[in-house]
Amino acid sequence: MAEGNWFSRMRDGLRKSSSNLSGGIARIFTGKKIDQDTLEQLEELLITADLGVSTASELVAELARQKTSDPSADGVRDLLAQQIADKLRPVAQDLDWQSEHRPLVVLVVGVNGTGKTTTIAKLASRLSAENKSVLLAAGDTFRAAAIEQLRIWGERLNCPVLTKQPGADPAAVAYEAYEQARATDTDVLLIDTAGRLHNKADLMAQLQKTTKALKKLDPAAPHHTLLVLDATTGQNAHAQVQTFRDLVAVTGLIVTKLDGTARGGVVVALADKFGLPIHAIGVGEAADDLQAFDPDDFGRALLGATG
Repeated sequence: MAEGNWFSRMRDGLRKSSSNLSGGIARIFTGKKIDQDTLEQLEELLITADLGVSTASELVAELARQKTSDPSADGVRDLLAQQIADKLRPVAQDLDWQSEHRPLVVLVVGVNGTGKTTTIAKLASRLSAENKSVLLAAGDTFRAAAIEQLRIWGERLNCPVLTKQPGADPAAVAYEAYEQARATDTDVLLIDTAGRLHNKADLMAQLQKTTKALKKLDPAAPHHTLLVLDATTGQNAHAQVQTFRDLVAVTGLIVTKLDGTARGGVVVALADKFGLPIHAIGVGEAADDLQAFDPDDFGRALLGATG
């Protein structure tokens, strides 16, 4: 996808978030001198946009220190967009598919309903476009719908999918998928997993068993463990990151459904709090609606900045 086209789609996807922020900034900053009252109003606005108390406080404090020469709404938006991009830059890391491991094993985790299975399909589409061979493994065997959804995506993408009957052992699925990927000299193995947080003990046992099964075949596997987060959950995403980090060694984040929420600021809060790499964001359901995370574009789109 052309870079300009993706920015336009991301900006449109973040419109709910940017409208709230941009409109609020326009009401607060009317060209008068920035003072304590306007700064307090701005901090409250940023908190309501799910940037979090700590992040909002830091951004406002930095704005006060910089003493911008342009106290207009546009000037403040541009400066905040730049500050947010600076915060996000250390965690904006495109996923490196070049690896000495073959197959490269990617375990995809997340709460049911975050768009995990669709995200796997989007990653497979991207990899196929880069001429990499991919095998999908339907490891969420507790939900027949998840198995069927991945199978359908595989047919659309002309990508093989290893599936078992509902209720099958997820670890056995992962083990067999690795063996198949190795036998067919596949570049990347993407493994779906269950996300039933209502029974955390069972989920931990299953994920740990799956990881152990993979390590029998490759001690370094899984090579990436990606946590998929739904931006519409706002601050609840923090709890999900903490929970899954307790369960498995999460190596990076993918944030979906930014087009359906006014809580896009949660991406900034997550980066600030956890420091985990953010590999990609999603703003729609199409295969190419998942793209690498660009901190500068995101900051501008989130604030509706002109700069």
